This record gives sequence, structure tokens and C-alpha cells, in this order.
Amino acid sequence: MFGLGTFINTGAVIAGGLLGVTLKKGIPESCRNTLSHACGVSTIFIGVSGVLKQMLVITDGQLETKGTLLLIFSLVLGGFVGELLAIEDRLEKLGEILKKKLHSEKDDHFVEGFVTSTLVICIGAMAIVGSIEDGLTGNYSTLTAKAILDFVIVLIFASTLGKGVIFSAIPLFVYQGSITCLAALLGNFMSTALINDISFVGSALIFCVGINVAFGKKFRVGNLLPALLIPMIYSLLPF
Repeated sequence: MFGLGTFINTGAVIAGGLLGVTLKKGIPESCRNTLSHACGVSTIFIGVSGVLKQMLVITDGQLETKGTLLLIFSLVLGGFVGELLAIEDRLEKLGEILKKKLHSEKDDHFVEGFVTSTLVICIGAMAIVGSIEDGLTGNYSTLTAKAILDFVIVLIFASTLGKGVIFSAIPLFVYQGSITCLAALLGNFMSTALINDISFVGSALIFCVGINVAFGKKFRVGNLLPALLIPMIYSLLPF
């Protein structure tokens, strides 16, 4: 069925969030702080591994790096555009609107949970590849695997950051659903090399999210999201 993968993934996020919020009620504050730091460190290493997987290559028995210019251009130009568009502020405002609609004004972590979880589950190769596969062939196996991973991630985030995490299902549904629809209409509009480059930059953003979760907000990751579009432009340059 066309688009079924996104529905499965969205359902897994909601289910993981609800279970995490339920578990949160029985977890002491000190334990939640430790879990939050553990989530941050885990996310940092997920990001680092994704970056190194693309950057490190062995040439003639020598360990070398590649993609340095791509990473610099993507983060600098993407960050500049993101600041002009104030994407982070818009995400937070959306979180504040949801917070008010749900009468959760006393929940200090609602917006943080919404933004953090949204960034983690939407950034990455599986979201792009799985959505394209779903749109082209109806194969939702990649998104099903992602749904299992997201279930665990969201469960842990919700157990520390609360119910705002559950509503990351909304941008996830829109994001992956849009890619699936584009693939169905336009065909395979991204090469494997381009998907790898986007995943490379996305892993760097995931690293930044991990730093924020583990050590408090250090990076405005929402404003770095346009960096994911720069590899498309970079691929057209003659070098």
C-alpha cells in the first residue's frame, strides 16, 4: 500500500511516546537526569559514527578523509539561511502552540521534547531512502525498520522530556509523507551519492542534537536544517 511505511513509522512514534510518558511517572528525578545524559551521549555517538562512515576512506593503505569542503559549505551556508529564516524559533513557536492547545503550560520540557525528538527522528538517511522506496515501489521495509528504532528513541526521550515528544509524530508524518509523494510523482529524484552526502551532513546535525541533550542547549540545530539542502547545490559544482 502506497505510503504505509510513513503511517507505521508515525504510529510507532506515538506508541513509543505514550509508553515513555507512562514510564516517566514512576522514574525518580535523579534517574531521569541520568537517562537524559545517556540519551545525549548515545545520540552524539550515532552522529559521530555517521560522519566518520562518510569521511574516512582508505586509499593505497592510507587512512584519509573526504567531504570536508562539503561539510563546511553545508553547515556555514545552511546555518546562515536558517538564521535568516529563524527556523528554530518557528519550531519552538509550533511547540508553544501545541503546548497551549493541550493546556500544558506547566510542562517546562514540552517544547524541548518536541523540537529535540523532531530533529532526531527526521534527520537521517533512512527517512529519505525509506520514503523514496515507499513512493516508488510500495516497499516499506526500510521505514518499518526505522519505526522500530524510532519507537525506542522516542520512548527514552519521552521518559525524560515528557509528552511534547509524542507530537514529533506530526512533522515526521509531513516530512516523510512529502518525500513519498514526490517519489511517486517524479520517480527516483535523488542519486545514491546525493543521499549519502545528505546523510553525512545530517549525521553532523545529529551530533549537535546529542550535545544539546547531554550538556544543555549549545547549538540552534533547527537553524542548521537548510544545511541538508546544500549537498544538492554542491553536487552541481565543478569540483
